[in-house]
Amino acid sequence: MGRVTVRRPVLHIKAGEPRRRPDTLAAEEPLEIRVASRPLSVTMRTPGSDVELAHGFLLTEGVITGRDDVAAARFCDSPGPDGRNTYNVLDIALAPGVEPPDPSVERNFYTTSSCGVCGKAALDSVRLRTRHSPAEDPLRLRADVLSELPGKLRAAQRVFDSTGGLHAAGLFDADGSLLAVREDVGRHNAVDKILGWALMEGRTPLTGGVLMVSGRASFELVQKAAMAGVPMLAAVSAPSSLAVDLAEEQGMTLVGFLRGQSMNVYTGSQRVVTEIS
Repeated sequence: MGRVTVRRPVLHIKAGEPRRRPDTLAAEEPLEIRVASRPLSVTMRTPGSDVELAHGFLLTEGVITGRDDVAAARFCDSPGPDGRNTYNVLDIALAPGVEPPDPSVERNFYTTSSCGVCGKAALDSVRLRTRHSPAEDPLRLRADVLSELPGKLRAAQRVFDSTGGLHAAGLFDADGSLLAVREDVGRHNAVDKILGWALMEGRTPLTGGVLMVSGRASFELVQKAAMAGVPMLAAVSAPSSLAVDLAEEQGMTLVGFLRGQSMNVYTGSQRVVTEIS
């Protein structure tokens, strides 16, 4: 399997004093996701949890709705320069009766670690309707419990400690307990990995769950959360205007700038319990 981190020599300068030393970097390699041997997507990701990533990607793109929709997942032969398998091509076999992605859909599924899925034919093409609508989810979470989530997520980021270069996504329950965390150079990949984990564990729809991300809240991350039935998405940074619009449309609670005791609740404020609620 691919390496999560790599070592590279650097010239480190501190207080004007240069010194050569090795540095640990987060690995970034391409992963091609195939469905029934047909290429569907290429994403730049940190190797690891690739099967979860593929499950999460197919869930959030509306290809599958449950773990039983996938019959098998296997790495294809993809030899590198040294002749060894790079484990950078993953083929997903769908269960009988599950429709494969429509090849006529005008989507460019090449993705990068920074931008997520690019080249959508139109904005409306990503307003996917999920079978797991979060609108009626009865989740309520105390603001003081919510404020503890970034610290818990950060404490669980094992690879970040050595590289400083990874995004994280974590799932929490209504009591603020961390269920699982995944890291990746791309925030959308980290979310796909964690949602893929939930799908494979039979936890979707994620009723009563909170998805916490280490960066900003984009339109695409709100869409992914909605497809998995997540009622609350929290981010340490800002949301985009379209992210707020989609969260409101889907009946989701969207929290941004969650830092310490401070936060902005952009939509679904009824789920956040304060002393004056």
